[in-house]
Amino acid sequence: MDASLSSPVRRWFALILFAGLSAATGWAQSDSSSLLPDDPGYTLSSQTTNPSTAPGTSSPSQSTSSQSDPQNGSLEGKQTKRILWIVPNFRSVSVDAKLPPETPKDKFKEASQDAFDYSDFIFVAMLAGVGLAEHSYPEFHEGAAGYGRYFWHSLADQVDEDYQTEFIWTTVTREDPRYYTLGRGRGGFFKRTFYSFSRIAITRTDSGGETFNLSEIGGAGAAAGISNLYYPRVERTWTKTGQRWVLNMGLDGATYIFQEFWPDINNKFFHQKD
Repeated sequence: MDASLSSPVRRWFALILFAGLSAATGWAQSDSSSLLPDDPGYTLSSQTTNPSTAPGTSSPSQSTSSQSDPQNGSLEGKQTKRILWIVPNFRSVSVDAKLPPETPKDKFKEASQDAFDYSDFIFVAMLAGVGLAEHSYPEFHEGAAGYGRYFWHSLADQVDEDYQTEFIWTTVTREDPRYYTLGRGRGGFFKRTFYSFSRIAITRTDSGGETFNLSEIGGAGAAAGISNLYYPRVERTWTKTGQRWVLNMGLDGATYIFQEFWPDINNKFFHQKD
């Protein structure tokens, strides 16, 4: 495996998890679909009693709310801060959640959380070991010194891309770096897969509209270009840079897919609440 293609490492893990659990996700969808309303306008956050409803009866919105309420045993459509208690998931927004726009300070904070989370150092260490074992860069040599070179190159890839796509470019373009979950009430497996992967090219603005995802396209490209400053000369060609650019975006797309289906997987198997 080419260590230069490991940015950011959490996306590798998300890709592996998605490949292993996507089939289970599809099964979970069909298995519990009868519990979900057909109306795509249902709101998960609605947990208040409708004053117009007579005692002893419930409105459709109340019934939906009780199905989606974590206190009633369901986590339908609800994102957690971490996936499997380890992988950062700070930028995922639960179905129908209404959040205020993020300030540049908010974006910087989230990028920093993603870039320097403890789990990322673990995965960087693992990828550095694989790169060393496979001699991905003979120029890095062997032993502890070689391992250190693999480690800091992978870490630099991750930090650079996180700040480029989540803070620098989103601040300039006024785009929202968060992932907004579509949820099962608004589509089946294929529609949601297409929606989530399309977030590479389409994103929200800070004002709530949709726009071309310049922060993802430009930010990933900028990160790939900056990596030429610290990788061996043989890796600085236009072809190599383009490959890193495309792979960065592809891994981000795989991450979006997993973030979309994570609430379903969590609700069915893990019951993780935050």
